[in-house]
Amino acid sequence: MKISLSKPFALLVAAMLSVPAFAASPVVGPENVRNLRLLENSPMLFDLHRVTTGEGRQFFAYPHRDTAFRKNFVDSERNALLYYDSENGAAVSGHGSAFEKKNPRMGLAMSLVGGIDYRGGESLGDTIWPGVDGGIYLRGYADSIDFVLDARIYDEGHSASYPKSFDGEFLEFQKEENNSGLEYTSYARYRAHIALNYDWLRLDFGRDVMHWGPGYYNNLSLNQFALPYNMLSLDMQFGPLRVLSFYGDLRIYPGMGMNNKEETRNIFGHRYELAVGNATFGISELQIQYDNLKPWLFVPVVPLFMEKGNYSEDSNNGSLSFDFNYRLFRSLRVYSEFYLDDMESPVSLVKNDNIEAKWAWMAGMHGAHDFKIKSHLLESGFIAEYARIEPYVYSHFHANTAQMAHLGRPLGNQAGPNSQTIDFTAYGRLDRHVFASLRNTWFWKGTDYGSAVNDTTPRRNHMKIHKRFLKGADMEYSLTPSISYEGQYVFFLGEITLFNDEKVYLRTGFKW
Repeated sequence: MKISLSKPFALLVAAMLSVPAFAASPVVGPENVRNLRLLENSPMLFDLHRVTTGEGRQFFAYPHRDTAFRKNFVDSERNALLYYDSENGAAVSGHGSAFEKKNPRMGLAMSLVGGIDYRGGESLGDTIWPGVDGGIYLRGYADSIDFVLDARIYDEGHSASYPKSFDGEFLEFQKEENNSGLEYTSYARYRAHIALNYDWLRLDFGRDVMHWGPGYYNNLSLNQFALPYNMLSLDMQFGPLRVLSFYGDLRIYPGMGMNNKEETRNIFGHRYELAVGNATFGISELQIQYDNLKPWLFVPVVPLFMEKGNYSEDSNNGSLSFDFNYRLFRSLRVYSEFYLDDMESPVSLVKNDNIEAKWAWMAGMHGAHDFKIKSHLLESGFIAEYARIEPYVYSHFHANTAQMAHLGRPLGNQAGPNSQTIDFTAYGRLDRHVFASLRNTWFWKGTDYGSAVNDTTPRRNHMKIHKRFLKGADMEYSLTPSISYEGQYVFFLGEITLFNDEKVYLRTGFKW
């Protein structure tokens, strides 16, 4: 069968696929791998790519401010559905204004965004088709304020009788017999930031995920692949020193149960980074509060690992991590992170035979290089990481209290306690449009008690409980090729995981 396109339609499609893509957000954020995908597939990956191939100071806390957002606002947003800036006035779909390369005092852009997905997976036990989403993408600034909002409604078809949430957040499922003959699965998702900027200081209110440290997949304290939460952060930079103070509002139980009203969990965190030449030294400290909110902990000069001793052990849980990153020849970063959840003494870390030594370690390298091939730009690189997480890390004395978790999943490394992971990924992006990657993962997960975040130990005599790292654990290998196209208006993605935890993810989306 021969299919032909009319000439105007063919020209429109060609134009959509040839216009340069631009990111449009006042923050460089973590990757949205489960939902809320926009046209740019991996913003944080390519920010780390830029850091690896660049010369400037290296800081590793995301989300962080995109300083080019205002400078490029007119160029990047002139094709938005609705547009206004204080220099050029209003425009609809990019028409009706003379756009100039200026930096107006006020700018606002609004787009319709959405897409359609096909998802299926072995662990999900379900096939989602079609998965339709749509909403608005709002971004802009006024004087010292900048903001962004991505808010969407999702509606899905499921093959399973009782669907599970693909992204781990709340899912509303209405059966036909309980809903006057109508059966549907729907939910709403959003991420947002509104920030006040003042020279060396940034105060940010938002809903997102914190990612601290120089790694990409396996950061230990706060990891980009955790589920999003409401947050407040204060980001300060004094030359080579960066200080970040953070508060997050966490939920203990999935869904809309009354327990989330009766029991509260909150997190406070401080990160200190010193960037000297090609090296960066980082310290991250966290404290979880259970039914015991103490706003004083937000103050960035309060040492949380000391303040922890001022409260009941049952109501709080703390951790401390140290990381180091070094850049070589503007083409390679080597880095490591050590995470300390608990210890009786330094000797207990050496013996490492009982649960008083709760620690984790990650090491990795990121190689990156940009190639100029005639008139084309190829950004390519690789990431290799190893992570070891001892039993009982992120856990606490009583279930559903002060675990380092949100909605039942760790805030840090998603493999959780009693696990070992080796990741190797090669990636490339051509002209900021075509992206491809190949990820290899070797994974071990223990099955003993102490392998889940909610596994507990009695507070008394718990030093005598021995731990067994990965006893009887089988190695699981998975291979994930991915390819995508990132355009000015449209986005295509195809991703498949083979061998273990098999799954398929296909998506086409738009931003207008």
